[in-house]
Amino acid sequence: MTINAALVKELRERTGAGMMECKKALVEASGDLDAAAEVLRISGQAKADKKASRIAAEGRVVVAEGNNEAVIVEINSETDFVAKDENFVAFADAVAAVALQSDARDVVELVEQELADGNTVETARTELIAKVGENISVRRMARVASSGVIGSYLHGARIGTLVALQGGSAELARDLAMHVAASNPQCIDESGVPEAVLESERRIETEKAQGSGKPAEIIAKMVSGRINKFLKEITLLGQPFVKDPDTSVAKLLAAANATVTAFVRFEVGEGIEKKVDNFVEEVMAQVKGAR
Repeated sequence: MTINAALVKELRERTGAGMMECKKALVEASGDLDAAAEVLRISGQAKADKKASRIAAEGRVVVAEGNNEAVIVEINSETDFVAKDENFVAFADAVAAVALQSDARDVVELVEQELADGNTVETARTELIAKVGENISVRRMARVASSGVIGSYLHGARIGTLVALQGGSAELARDLAMHVAASNPQCIDESGVPEAVLESERRIETEKAQGSGKPAEIIAKMVSGRINKFLKEITLLGQPFVKDPDTSVAKLLAAANATVTAFVRFEVGEGIEKKVDNFVEEVMAQVKGAR
């Protein structure tokens, strides 16, 4: 069977072992999660190390470009302090570089790539954990290719974007990458909005409008107007351009005879539930453990 990224991720979360070890165990176990977990326990790869279970929601977004391609990678640490550590920064930059040079399509393939020193990304990650004392995670990557222009933008190290254009200029691509960082569109245009999302929004707006007591035809117009507004807010082409709010991105592109073919936006820690430390409880737990 095919060993996909989701299976590797699930086994990694379950055992705390490295991605490469998880993939090998799944191959050996023909995709059986329980059997793969046992393979890791027998080999000693399933970590007792508590660092593997810690939440890593800080970190950096890094970008690398070249040869009509660009990659964007998010690498996480537990604290912002480590995210600024020179060892962590060097690791992040090296991972982005090898991601661009390789044919890796996702993180599972990326962690198996060799860095300049001959170590794999996964080996370097494990060594970095030992050095900085925090859990480190190569969380996700994306690759954008274009025969046209690719623009990138980094807002500090926390938000990174890529935008691919057909037509237009490098300056326009850069401006749009900055726009994506600021405005966080969900898709390029209306065709990219999932039907389920539209139906949910339409149902909510209909229920809200019905509370107004207005006639059905007025309610229909109210709902249609609100849906149009919603679509403009979440689509790149519908949004007002950040550098000139009187102009939509669609009009900006039309004036430049350009088309957006793809965009990616990563923000450090988005979607990760951060742990809120209760230091009183932590100290009490340590005191009890010392008795």
